Amino acid sequence: MSANLPARFDSIEAVEDFMTAPSAELVADLAATPGDILVLGVGGKMGPTLARMAKRAAPTKRVMGVARFSEPGVKEALEKAGVEPISADLLDRTALEELPKAANVVFMAGRKFGATGDVPLTWAMNVQVPAMVAEVFKESRIVAFSTGCVYPFVPVDSGGATEEVQPVPPSGDYANSCVGRERMFEYFSARHGTPGRLFRLNYAIDMRYGVLHDVGRKVRDGEPIDLSMGHVNVIWQGDANSVALRCLARATTPTSPINVTGLEMIEIRWLAAEFGRLLGRTPILTGKEAPTGWLNDARRMEKEFGAPSVPLSKMIEWTTDWLERDMATLNKPTHYEVRDGKY
Repeated sequence: MSANLPARFDSIEAVEDFMTAPSAELVADLAATPGDILVLGVGGKMGPTLARMAKRAAPTKRVMGVARFSEPGVKEALEKAGVEPISADLLDRTALEELPKAANVVFMAGRKFGATGDVPLTWAMNVQVPAMVAEVFKESRIVAFSTGCVYPFVPVDSGGATEEVQPVPPSGDYANSCVGRERMFEYFSARHGTPGRLFRLNYAIDMRYGVLHDVGRKVRDGEPIDLSMGHVNVIWQGDANSVALRCLARATTPTSPINVTGLEMIEIRWLAAEFGRLLGRTPILTGKEAPTGWLNDARRMEKEFGAPSVPLSKMIEWTTDWLERDMATLNKPTHYEVRDGKY
């Protein structure tokens, strides 16, 4: 598999060009899925590349991205890629109702970091907005981004939570409001017969952010690595985006969950040692691994869509190379090590 993957990336543009290249399977799935595509919350970490991938996979479809576009350059970059940017505040019901009623909706809006700083806003973004979207777009297919944090902690040797595990997060407004988000889409899907999927994602990565970047950077810079959350799952962002778009062709009525992540249960201690070996550094480790963690079983994803195209070993190599050259970072730590749900 690795033989067809780049050895390295010379620029952000090269990363994003590779990341947004659609697979033949995605092209076929979108061709079989009638209607245009509306991405709600397109301005986040994953939204721009998902929208660009959709346009490259289905160039004859209208692909639209909705956000407030507070970050400079995002709107212009989408336009250049053929994606139609639409400025709107998703908390504004009137603005929502004025959006184009696309047949296919990818819901990516939400609030995680800063959640404890403004708890009411967190609940409004993660519960009220989904309820309004589910009503306004009841005639559409809706793939709604969620998180593995809706699950309880599971034993690290369990293979991860399956979709049959009931969402009962251990603590925190963020995780609990994410359960609320899912419940709103479930309720209105059952009420109106809206097809959809609940996209329970665990740690999409590229070289600029994610668990691999966080651990690798700390190894490079000699910073301590907390082992409390001792095991994680990760998946290449391009693979995650591809699965999200392909879920439009496999929407169910009522909506149903799917875990989206890599197939490995990654030990942070091992990961730090790998980066240490590649970077020529000795990792500084603190704390002790908990016997449980937020881990997802991705076998349903593998059965429906196949295994991810980018293996863990290649992601580690790419991240090491990126860090060694001190390339750009988004400066957005994942806080994967947090166990109390306070972000």
